[in-house]
Amino acid sequence: MRVLHESGAVNSLAWVVMPDHVHWLFQLGKAQTLSSVVKGFKARSAQRVNRYLDRQGALWQKAFYDHAVRKEEDIQGIARYIVANPLRAGLAENIGDYPLWDAIWL
Repeated sequence: MRVLHESGAVNSLAWVVMPDHVHWLFQLGKAQTLSSVVKGFKARSAQRVNRYLDRQGALWQKAFYDHAVRKEEDIQGIARYIVANPLRAGLAENIGDYPLWDAIWL
């Protein structure tokens, strides 16, 4: 995620890594497609995780779910919803206790 953000492929607004999935709110960079960004993220992260766990094989499902944010939607509200996922899942009582998230509005 950081590589894609720092390269300008995306502008990351908010994200949270859950035990079995990721929520990521971002704005596409110029000349980027959603499919190319997701493909790059899945490929790079799968290589890293598999190397770390000394394993091989698929890490991610083939498909992904996306939602285009409309101008009238509350983007900060969407970001709050994303980073609160660990709380709703019972993984932490306070978001500050969960280490795998960030948002630009801090």
